[in-house]
Amino acid sequence: LDLMLPDINGYQVCEELRRWNAFVPIIMLTARSQEIDKIRGLDAGADDYVTKPFSVGELIARIRAIFRRATRVPSEPAHERFTLGPADVDLSAHSVTKDGQKHDLSFYEVELLRLLRERAGQPVSRDEILQKIWGLEATTTNRTVDNFIVKLRRKVEPSPEKPALILTVYGYGYKLVV
Repeated sequence: LDLMLPDINGYQVCEELRRWNAFVPIIMLTARSQEIDKIRGLDAGADDYVTKPFSVGELIARIRAIFRRATRVPSEPAHERFTLGPADVDLSAHSVTKDGQKHDLSFYEVELLRLLRERAGQPVSRDEILQKIWGLEATTTNRTVDNFIVKLRRKVEPSPEKPALILTVYGYGYKLVV
């Protein structure tokens, strides 16, 4: 998916594809190489973001990585619905209900919650989260995980500015307290 399309921008196409099918693999191939563009592309739902020029070998390797992640065995249905503090989470419906308000969850928010839930009480490193969910190698400037944690905290925490459920393990990553 290119960002600079004639009638609509690639971010909008990506978001619409994610609403239509959460599991379709999406790689953004674009000349835009600013960090903000990459973050916006991944936040819109892209599985990967490749800037031009790129080698065919690298693109094929990234496609293989996406297909490896796409063929993961999904979690047991029992783990799809659970209560997290004041929030009722339904991963299969991509939603959270807190204080009577329903909030939609993006594909990546669901996958992040699923991973944290599977490892409840244990710290999960930013590097592992980036690799398992986004298929990205960690960089010191990559704030993708942190941005998604902020979004999740707004949806599930009793008080997002004082997290009690999704905790930061400073210098390492995050852990879910159940």
